[in-house]
Amino acid sequence: MSPGIDALLEQARAGLHRLTPQQTVEAVRGGALLVDTRTETQRREQGDLPGAVVIDRTVLEWRLDPASAWRIPEATGYDREIILVCRQGYSSSLAAASLQTLGLRRATDMIGGVDAWLAAGLPTTDRPADIRSGAAPAAHVGTD
Repeated sequence: MSPGIDALLEQARAGLHRLTPQQTVEAVRGGALLVDTRTETQRREQGDLPGAVVIDRTVLEWRLDPASAWRIPEATGYDREIILVCRQGYSSSLAAASLQTLGLRRATDMIGGVDAWLAAGLPTTDRPADIRSGAAPAAHVGTD
């Protein structure tokens, strides 16, 4: 029998140093990479975060692995601080744990997601989102 999603989430979070929205702002000011994994619909409803790079969850590992041929330019090394954000802070925890398994030891997420960001009175931006998802790597298409 499966331990269930709650146990998986608890295990994922045990290895993360999760940040509050305000700590996230400070970390980004210090050079951390903020990655928004929300859907287009969620971003349209809630707004985009200033300075965030948007990467679809389905290609996240390929875009952030410094050894990947499909990485983004900001994926400069396994010691890069990366903060993931989703709508409420659940899927971002699982994604951050996946990135840590990949070797990105400073990957983490923001407690409460964009809901907490907005509740803290932090701003969104009117600038176009910096979307970096693109198509899935061709060698992996159809292998899910």
